[in-house]
Amino acid sequence: MNDNNEGLLERLFALRANGTTVRTEIVAGLTTYLTMAYIIFVNPAILGAAGMDFGAVFVATCLAAAAGSLIMGLYANYPVALAPGMGLNAYFAYTVVPQFGGDWRLALGGVFLSGVLFLLLSLSPLREKLVNSIPRSLKYGIGAGIGFFLALIGLQNAGVVADHPATLVTLGDLAVPGTLLAMAGFVALVAMQYRRVPGAIMVTILAVTAIAVLAGWQPLRGIAATPPSLAPTFFQMDLAGAVSTGFVTIVFVFLLVDLLDTTGTLLSVGQHAGMADAEGKLPRLRKAMVADSSATIIGAALGTSSTTSYIESAAGVETGGRTGLMAVTVAVLFLASLVLAPLAETVPVYATAPALVFIACLMARSLAHLDWKDVTETAPALVTALAIPFTYSIASGIGLGVISYAAIKLLSGRAQDLNRAVSIIALAFVVKLALQ
Repeated sequence: MNDNNEGLLERLFALRANGTTVRTEIVAGLTTYLTMAYIIFVNPAILGAAGMDFGAVFVATCLAAAAGSLIMGLYANYPVALAPGMGLNAYFAYTVVPQFGGDWRLALGGVFLSGVLFLLLSLSPLREKLVNSIPRSLKYGIGAGIGFFLALIGLQNAGVVADHPATLVTLGDLAVPGTLLAMAGFVALVAMQYRRVPGAIMVTILAVTAIAVLAGWQPLRGIAATPPSLAPTFFQMDLAGAVSTGFVTIVFVFLLVDLLDTTGTLLSVGQHAGMADAEGKLPRLRKAMVADSSATIIGAALGTSSTTSYIESAAGVETGGRTGLMAVTVAVLFLASLVLAPLAETVPVYATAPALVFIACLMARSLAHLDWKDVTETAPALVTALAIPFTYSIASGIGLGVISYAAIKLLSGRAQDLNRAVSIIALAFVVKLALQ
């Protein structure tokens, strides 16, 4: 790399001031990409279940990840990569779209509107107030509940869990080759993660797919080719319909989950990178939030569910990433992934199941932060965590959790623990559940 290029990168990312080099940032970007590239296989499979065109969603996923990571890197100079978020894509496909008669265009409209609201909040002091108004115990419950939701979807896709007319769920047929491969893949994935194998999730998905292809259980549709058309999903969101069909709760859930997820990820990765000051505050946080919310708007326009900051960025930070050059590197790699559409279509759903269950295991760790001595905090958090998968709805789970939190605090003589925002949200959910 010549001196002019190095000078440009220094001006853009302040590499020396952050104690890093171009090589370190590129290696960190490659590491981060390997830990999150599974989304190019998983997201089209999940949104495809909602009736969306697989190839178009694949392209939208790559482009949204590239655009979001690029904005985060160049505008906010944060070592954080973005892509369509896990959990939010499941909510999109398995709750929102069925609720509105299978019209995924309405759901995209809801994602777009949530992104606009997120952007407005990011530009105002209301963002911090809204995040702080949600009790920490409920935040932990929401995170774990979304994880359990992903686990249920993963176990269904693997064939480990099946439906039953009497008990609702039961054990599936474990003799099916795909189910056996999925279970073996999960065990291998956890072992590789423990041994710190780079890109363990990606390796597992590709290994299970390769075995299925070689055994003749899954046809190989190719490895690389010209990217599919984006036309089936590009600017297909129905904004007018989303505004007129009672999308208030859905937009709120998209906004709340994205906001909490992004805030937690930025704080965690930023502190891990040594960016926080003595009070734990991060520099340019508003810019980072603007970048994240802008990515959701762009992603909805392209044709995918909410795009958000990825906690997997911590893997890149651990290898030395400290600036936005790491995120820009991830963006370039996602653009390069556009030619892998045939491989993505080859991946069977049971090959992505181990990833869903493993991500659920990681998200469930949030329950460890609960104050288990205070039942008025733990009970509502567990109601939230359990209600999300059992109602098959993130919105319903959050609603029941907030309602139980407010009611338990009131009846326990702990009304002082309630703030105005939680009380209003609880009342709004009571009205919604009563009218549905």
